[in-house]
Amino acid sequence: MRATWAIALSAGLVLVQIASTALAGETLQKVRERGHIRCGVSQGLPGFSSPSGDQGSWQGIDVDYCHALAAAVLGDRSKVRFRPLSAKERFTALQSGEIDVLSRNTTWTATRDTALGIHFVGVIYYDGQGFMVPKSLGLDSARQLGGAAVCSNAGTTTELNMADYFRANGMDFEPVVFENTDEVIAAYQAGRCDVYTTDRSGLYAQRIKLEDPDAHEVLPEVISKEPLGPAVRQGDDEWFNIAKWTLFALFQAEELGIDSGNVEQHLDSENPRVKRFLGVDGSIGENLGLNDRWAYRIVKQVGNYAQMYERHLASEPLAIPRGQNKLWNDGGLHYPPAFR
Repeated sequence: MRATWAIALSAGLVLVQIASTALAGETLQKVRERGHIRCGVSQGLPGFSSPSGDQGSWQGIDVDYCHALAAAVLGDRSKVRFRPLSAKERFTALQSGEIDVLSRNTTWTATRDTALGIHFVGVIYYDGQGFMVPKSLGLDSARQLGGAAVCSNAGTTTELNMADYFRANGMDFEPVVFENTDEVIAAYQAGRCDVYTTDRSGLYAQRIKLEDPDAHEVLPEVISKEPLGPAVRQGDDEWFNIAKWTLFALFQAEELGIDSGNVEQHLDSENPRVKRFLGVDGSIGENLGLNDRWAYRIVKQVGNYAQMYERHLASEPLAIPRGQNKLWNDGGLHYPPAFR
């Protein structure tokens, strides 16, 4: 059985490598010919990617990243087609070329970065896994969850972290696992499990869907590191660079104090850093295979990272403090490389 599994895994990796090689260097050309970017998102996670009411319209910081990529590459933030994906199917969709970028609250891990034929372009949100329980249970710590039934998503790091945490603390538990996030929250609401575990941002997002959100609380423990970020296929360095620097541009704009409301004024700035960033000077856009005003279009049409965070996460009903998602010069972890 072990040998058969190893052969199957090896064959699967070879297919991924072949697919990546076949797609190498083609993504930007295909996007331009098609006239839109195909972006894989969640099936509905408030604050990150969720339907906004209009048919085919989505909202969230993961969604805004895809809008920024479209603004940079195609000059128009609206030139995106969103495909909702479950946790189980998201990587296959990217590997096979069904989507151009995966922007779906996905954790950057060593295995995913080295064995799945994909590249993470950076971190858009620093998170950590936690637990939500009904207040009626009277719990104040995850150390009191021994013997609990715990709901989670299949095919995620959440499953693995959950098992590690209970094993490390000598506690038994009953996993209740579903592929679809809506199934998980429905099972928790129906009392099929005592606990719901996922990234803490996801717990805050899913709590507002419950019949009585105030009857549930997120326990204080953070049991993992969950750096969430977009990903693209390996083998296409041109597209990887564009996707990566699109993300960095959102942080750089905030660092420079440039937002969607004042970006026009900054076009006349004498600050060399601003001039390089907005394409008034230098050749960063040309090096990426884009027009020099690519970053200007991102800020003008989407805004900077602070604007995205305020729109989707800091405002009610989520009201998630920025914390470690502040910029490096404000006590956070986001640190854009130099735009030179």
